[in-house]
Amino acid sequence: MHVPRPLPRGRRPLPDHAEGPHVRPDGRHRRRAHHLLPEEIGGVRNWDYRYTWLRDAAITLSSLLRTGYREEARAWREWLLRAVAGDPENLQIMYGIAGERELGEAELDWLPGYENSGPVRVGNGAAHQLQLDVYGEVTEALHLAHMTGLARNDYASLLQLKLIRYLEKHWDEPDEGIWEVRGPRRHFVHSKVMAWVAVDRTIKLIESGDADGPLEKWRELRDDIHRDVCERGYDKERNTFTQSYGSKELDASLLLIPQMGFLPRTTSV
Repeated sequence: MHVPRPLPRGRRPLPDHAEGPHVRPDGRHRRRAHHLLPEEIGGVRNWDYRYTWLRDAAITLSSLLRTGYREEARAWREWLLRAVAGDPENLQIMYGIAGERELGEAELDWLPGYENSGPVRVGNGAAHQLQLDVYGEVTEALHLAHMTGLARNDYASLLQLKLIRYLEKHWDEPDEGIWEVRGPRRHFVHSKVMAWVAVDRTIKLIESGDADGPLEKWRELRDDIHRDVCERGYDKERNTFTQSYGSKELDASLLLIPQMGFLPRTTSV
């Protein structure tokens, strides 16, 4: 008979979706093993997912912190710092689980694929896409680590400041966004909102006295992003935010707007 050992006080059982190959002792995180399994039988959307997406991993870090898994969260933060190597100019949206950067995509024509679903791909061409929301997801995770009392890491604070300096120059550019579109870049509203999140959380870090930065300049930047989203990403006729500037499509990722503190849950734009 197996009797599970008691968890430390304040620590909850690890959710099922975080078990298995996802979280490793050295902090590496990866999606479930979906390699060679298509989105639909006979379809062509057959991607290689054997990597660590920073967005997914940052959300996992937040979940670990909220459920008391501080050591696992600390290990992931250390992995992040090693993988990014303090260079936001070359930040990738995903890495190999050992921090590899070269994830070039190729099609294996000689493999039929699961239930003849092809083409079979290795590597992932989305690795070098511009997805501005990732900067917000990573900054939010680092901010939560700081707020929950995870041991201070000066490199993490330095990385956070560098991410904002990058966003200063690039937040108003179109990108491929959370949906990793393989087509023309767009001004995705979710990407702009998460850029706002990155700036907002870094301002809070500076206000706490744990980092130095141009506070007034970044407060203006935060206001500029907020104004831009509300003016260009909101459909006044239908009373809703849209997926991208000038589009009519809706986007489920925008349900995060109140959760991220961009707007109150009950408000009018």
